[in-house]
Amino acid sequence: MTATEEPGPHDGYATDVAELCADLLRIDTTNPGDGSGPGERQAAEYVAEALETAGVRATLTEPRHRRTSVLARIDGENRELPPLLVHGHLDTVPAEPRDWTLHPLSGDLHHGCLWGRGAVDMKGTLAMTLALVRAWARTGQKPRRDLVLAFLADEESTGEYGSRHVTTAHRDHFAGVEEAISESGGFSITTRTTPTGPDARVYPIAVGERGTAWMRLTAHGTAGHGSGPGQDNAVAELVHALSRLTTHRWPTRLTPAVRTLLDALDQTLGIRIDRDRLEEEANRLGGLGELFDCTIRNTLNPTVLTAGHKVNVIPSHAHAEVDGRFLPGEQHTFVETVDRLLGPKVTREFINCEEAVAADHEGPAFNAMAEAIRGQDPHAHTVPFIQSGGTDAKAFAKIGISTYGFAPLLLDPHMHYYAMFHGVDERVPLSGLEFGVRVLHRFLTAY
Repeated sequence: MTATEEPGPHDGYATDVAELCADLLRIDTTNPGDGSGPGERQAAEYVAEALETAGVRATLTEPRHRRTSVLARIDGENRELPPLLVHGHLDTVPAEPRDWTLHPLSGDLHHGCLWGRGAVDMKGTLAMTLALVRAWARTGQKPRRDLVLAFLADEESTGEYGSRHVTTAHRDHFAGVEEAISESGGFSITTRTTPTGPDARVYPIAVGERGTAWMRLTAHGTAGHGSGPGQDNAVAELVHALSRLTTHRWPTRLTPAVRTLLDALDQTLGIRIDRDRLEEEANRLGGLGELFDCTIRNTLNPTVLTAGHKVNVIPSHAHAEVDGRFLPGEQHTFVETVDRLLGPKVTREFINCEEAVAADHEGPAFNAMAEAIRGQDPHAHTVPFIQSGGTDAKAFAKIGISTYGFAPLLLDPHMHYYAMFHGVDERVPLSGLEFGVRVLHRFLTAY
């Protein structure tokens, strides 16, 4: 696993990005989504101090106690170009220490990787950004265009105290911005083009994400004694409705970006991916298959069930929460289908509903990202993909900003990148972070 050295401010990359990432991993910013976490204040203050030492003025914004985001701006060489937004989130999902090899707040360097909750999602990326800003401060270099920075709270919930807050209360901070980069793209997936040839690496750049429909379902029935016939049982109604939802076969639909992805994989791998058997093909292709297996159709998964309080009492209500995701342009059809499958005795309300978002996978920004990666890795093949989950990109899309998932990482061929997201033993290779800083430097000073 090698990469090309890019001329630029390399001195201190390794030390700086490692220290920044480790420090951020040791700050607890877990966000359970119910307001019980420690908040992002400590991490926000750390980021603000790191920016201030690089001569970049930082502003903290806190709509709720300790739910804190950081905003900043860096002048570019060409002030006539539209600014570019670089955004990321400070919070993480919770982790159970007893399940981990190393403590999820350790930030330890072990077998070449920095370990901790948020290493991939996404404190490693924040560290790359900060390391690059500080390198520029040492050398006097600048990005080509103005950079607008946003280090945000609450992405792991609804973004109410983070991206949604800053795009309303601090709308002027993003004036003139049309494009952004953030998490979940630009990482390497190694494949071998021939049995004896060199390894080729596919680097997917996210150009959109499915829409989000988090829903709370309520089944209504008649309360009674558990020994009765139970002909109007809310729990049974809910279970039947969930069975209909989870067994429903959503039709396959290929968006333009997914079509481009499949065509690019055909060319890179020297094979033909069967468009009529995409689920089987995704399983066959392993890590590459994960780039499209969740973005060829809508999906819906039950995640929470609550009902009753005593074994011999039939409750009058039963509740479930479900995570629905829909393709671009599919929201109306998706909701109609859900309502039909639920039936007359189960009602639905949205916990969170956001439209799918997309960026141009054929435009100059995507091409510049691809060039920056190829400048560091001559064996790189860049492809567009649609993220199966959701990010703060949805909030920024509402104010006219298109976000690309571009957090470049050169990974060990055996590292399962997606397993790191919200998983046990989350970690990121230090060499991968150093590679990412070089790629970001190349992209931000050229585009």
